[in-house]
Amino acid sequence: MFLKATADTREHADSYYAASANWQTNYPELEGDIEVDVVIVGGGFSGVATAVELGERGYKVALLEANRIGWGASGRNGGQIIGGYGQNPSAFKANIGTEGVEVVENMGVECVEIIKQRIEKYNIDCGLKWGYCEVGLKRRHLKDYRKWAEEEPQIKLLDRDELKHYVNSEIYLGGYYREDWGHIQPLNLCIGEAKVAESMGAVIFEQTRVTGVTYGKNPAVQTEKGSVRANHVILCGNAYMGNLVPYLDARVLPATSCVIGTEPLTEEQQRQTMVRDVAVCDSRTALDYYRLSADKRLLFGGLSNYSGLDPTNATEIMRAKMLRVFPSLKEVKIDFSWSGRMGISVRRMPQIGRIKDSNVLYISGYSGHGVAPTHMTGRILAEAVDGDTHRFDIMNKMFHLPWPGGKLLRRPAMAIGMMYYKTLDRF
Repeated sequence: MFLKATADTREHADSYYAASANWQTNYPELEGDIEVDVVIVGGGFSGVATAVELGERGYKVALLEANRIGWGASGRNGGQIIGGYGQNPSAFKANIGTEGVEVVENMGVECVEIIKQRIEKYNIDCGLKWGYCEVGLKRRHLKDYRKWAEEEPQIKLLDRDELKHYVNSEIYLGGYYREDWGHIQPLNLCIGEAKVAESMGAVIFEQTRVTGVTYGKNPAVQTEKGSVRANHVILCGNAYMGNLVPYLDARVLPATSCVIGTEPLTEEQQRQTMVRDVAVCDSRTALDYYRLSADKRLLFGGLSNYSGLDPTNATEIMRAKMLRVFPSLKEVKIDFSWSGRMGISVRRMPQIGRIKDSNVLYISGYSGHGVAPTHMTGRILAEAVDGDTHRFDIMNKMFHLPWPGGKLLRRPAMAIGMMYYKTLDRF
């Protein structure tokens, strides 16, 4: 696999989502100096969700996006609405106590409800569908499913034959189904939420790159052509923050994931592959994820890469991965292929905190699981601005560890670690 630098354009990637967006955002660039209650840096799910939550509470908000709303991971991901907030909250019991673990586990349910309620409340057109399957390739995967089903009544266990009524593939040993998780067109959700925030008074700026942050109790951000002073600054750039804030840069590893989109499948091709219109993930560390689009294309993603570069032959590799799952699609045309970065944290838990005891708050490190958790984060951050810091403080008590090895060694160290887990998945 040969690698190349990731394309850096200020417009959307050539994705299926950009091609099927409900509308093209065209917010102005910030020019001059303004003052608001809260300025949010980053126009992805975390940023727009926080803007909506603050707008509902009556705050005057400015939202700054360096490119386009939903330009990063929020507009390029698998579009899967999966519950849970971070990986294994109980691992942080020593930091947050039993009550803290319970709070985080409950947030893993609430995050899905936020999306459901927001789409209904504001009539956001984003192709919402309910239904999710996790699929296993190893006996240990099935063992995990049985354990989870004892704790979560929403899980419907599926043996090999039953699974084929949902996902018609020969490679899986079994899986489970739950109807309370699902999928959406993520870019349409993101730009839809931006429009909701705007309707409540938020001022939104695109093509507005933040070049500096002033900390303290009355913080501010500087841009290429202006500045914003506010009572609070909230940093939501995640894997695309670059070197703007060295503290955050040390604590998030940008990793690449790739997605392909087929031509629309015929009804027969759907019967041979995606019998039910569900979102699907397998249970490997370096997983495949896929689903049908509204016009019945198969959107198939995976190929996690920690080099910071894109594979030159990503389309061919992803097509081969797709055909391993669904050999019957060997004649299907690939209409779309794109990639994007996700922010990985050391402990796979979203990192929420405060910088330098200031009114500068941040979120980073969803680790590839952000569609629903970002919406929970928006609520937590808005609560903190509004004076209720209970859930914010719980998240801030978790140690947000920097990646070992610094800029020079953190990528090769992560790549070696992932190679180990990929080997376990294979054998």
